[in-house]
Amino acid sequence: MRKLFLTLIMGAVVTTAFSQKAKDNTLTKKEAGEHWKLLFDGSTATGWTTIDGKPVTAAPGAWEVVDGALTLKKGANGGDIYTADEYGDFEFTADFNIEPATNTGIKYFCYKYNKGGNLGCEFQIIDDVLGEDNKQPNHLLGSLYDVLPPVEAKKKVNPPGQWNTIRVVAKGKHVEHWVNGVKVLEFTRGSKEYLDGVAASKFNKAEPVFGMVDKGRIQLQDHHGPVMFKNIKVRVL
Repeated sequence: MRKLFLTLIMGAVVTTAFSQKAKDNTLTKKEAGEHWKLLFDGSTATGWTTIDGKPVTAAPGAWEVVDGALTLKKGANGGDIYTADEYGDFEFTADFNIEPATNTGIKYFCYKYNKGGNLGCEFQIIDDVLGEDNKQPNHLLGSLYDVLPPVEAKKKVNPPGQWNTIRVVAKGKHVEHWVNGVKVLEFTRGSKEYLDGVAASKFNKAEPVFGMVDKGRIQLQDHHGPVMFKNIKVRVL
């Protein structure tokens, strides 16, 4: 009887832990204790703004909420959307799901440059096989777009139609890109490797130097979809 009781208790604990971990668009007690902030509540676009700071309203033909995911359908004209707050030292995570040939991304340190306009460091999200912009290593999934490539040998990516998880960690000048729990790129802003990558990129004329700002907003890119996001979270480090 005692063994049966202990088995039932352990089963309940495991089930509770799993259900807590698996519940989309919520914070676990552990995450709340670590000061994570939920950037998508699963039903509205609250907290996201247009580039000029106007609230985003989830609506057909733009950014929609479909089955608990912030969704940009193919050919939709939703526009890029931004966090209301700026982040400097931060950790960010999100789940994404794309269709074959999709090319999109998530940008951070978004800032209006004195020369170059509104720019941000892009965590590239793309179908590496069928995406139209897949010819350069620094244009593949997990790259710092057009600047630094990911380590392809480390990448474990689920195919289009399945969910993947990305993570960005920025602390001081050090930045990491993660895909499905594996670090695929790390770099130091201002290092020779970084500056050489910027000099060879489309951002080489930006002033100040591209990606060297102290903080900026996070952006979900409208590259005409289709893409879905959920479990979008951030915390200040």
